[in-house]
Amino acid sequence: VMLGSMLARFDESPGTVVTKNGKKFKTYRGMGSIAAMKKGGAERYGQARNTEEKKLIAEGVEGLVPYMGHVTDFLYQIEGSLRSSLYYLGAKNLEELFTKSRAVVITQASLSESHPHTVHITDPGKNYML
Repeated sequence: VMLGSMLARFDESPGTVVTKNGKKFKTYRGMGSIAAMKKGGAERYGQARNTEEKKLIAEGVEGLVPYMGHVTDFLYQIEGSLRSSLYYLGAKNLEELFTKSRAVVITQASLSESHPHTVHITDPGKNYML
């Protein structure tokens, strides 16, 4: 499971809090980014540690993610969302989730339609991210 950018926005993750246009963000460096490879992560992606920067092939990015404080409240929201998903699928646990569900690919239009639309969201809640 890859959760890097999801968890990068919290105090418990490495990175610096910066303010941009009045909003707080945290710096994020994916493990496949050039910066991470220069710090010693290149071997993980089949590239030699001493490879010149111009020859490194990025498989991740650096950027900013919205700052969200402590991770505890967010994990509570994730747990609640998972419990709701289990309930909707009639599964009592994760094992049943994998046997009773199937993944379905949807189009970008379907994804847009599945989110609230024709409404200006004033309070998205802690667990709602686009």
